[in-house]
Amino acid sequence: MTRPQTIEERLDRLESLDQIRQLPAKYALTLDMRDIDAMVCLFASDVRVGRDASGRKELRAYMDRILRSPFTGTSHHVGGHIIEFDDADHAHGLVYSKNEHETPVEGGSDEWVIMQMLYIDDYVRGPGPDGLRWYFVRRLPLYWYATDLNKPPVGEAKMRWPGSDWADGNFHKLFPSYAEFWEREGDHGGPVPEPAPLEKFIETMRRGAAAPKVKVGAD
Repeated sequence: MTRPQTIEERLDRLESLDQIRQLPAKYALTLDMRDIDAMVCLFASDVRVGRDASGRKELRAYMDRILRSPFTGTSHHVGGHIIEFDDADHAHGLVYSKNEHETPVEGGSDEWVIMQMLYIDDYVRGPGPDGLRWYFVRRLPLYWYATDLNKPPVGEAKMRWPGSDWADGNFHKLFPSYAEFWEREGDHGGPVPEPAPLEKFIETMRRGAAAPKVKVGAD
């Protein structure tokens, strides 16, 4: 896309960046306080929910189920946030998140499960009660590990929820570089590429990798 040129366009971009940066923080707060009405209003009114449903009401019903089991309390800690614009009203991004979940264990005491993940986001600017504002279109959660706070998840199958089979996450699957790094024994010896375009940093790192299928268990 064309970079903002005029003062008005540049101010609009700065305001957009600030609004988008607040979305993940607001999302974390609404999840942890279980304010599902406030959470779904962070999404576009026509948000897709699964294959066959859409809308904030459908999202609210889905998230109400997700946030009751397999855990009770949660705490989401938002990390680094990369934002890239497709045009003035559409953007995408990547957000790191470190989460903690109070998880009941059948026949035993509750456990605190920690999780490391990142979100791949799409954003859109649309009408709101006080003018145009930014919303989530979609959040794709990519998990690296989930485990009891006192049991570091070393080795394979790092998704370790109490009472469930251990499984692999999708934390690295969107970026080919991770697997390529471990497949070679040292520096690949090729030329250093030119820096990625400012609005295509994530796209350049993905190199056409398709989004993995994700089974959402917590976020």
